[in-house]
Amino acid sequence: MGIKPLADRVLLKAVTKENVTASGIYLPESANKERSYMYEVVAVWAGKKDIDMSVKIWDKVLSGQYSWDDVKVDGNEYKIVAMDYILAIVE
Repeated sequence: MGIKPLADRVLLKAVTKENVTASGIYLPESANKERSYMYEVVAVWAGKKDIDMSVKIWDKVLSGQYSWDDVKVDGNEYKIVAMDYILAIVE
């Protein structure tokens, strides 16, 4: 991929919501007004000395709103976020 987050940073990719309702109705992307804050961990660095990097690649996590930097690589959009701003691991 070419991105390796440094220090206590984690690279995240948004988990897209399904655009078809349970009854089979297709919802276009523009109709989805609610923003998802669930992400999949794509890359993790070793971390700083006093910070526990408790997430691993493929974990689904929740991140705080406005706590990231946007990055676009090869047409894909990612978020780089500090470990402190990851709120939870979704199991």
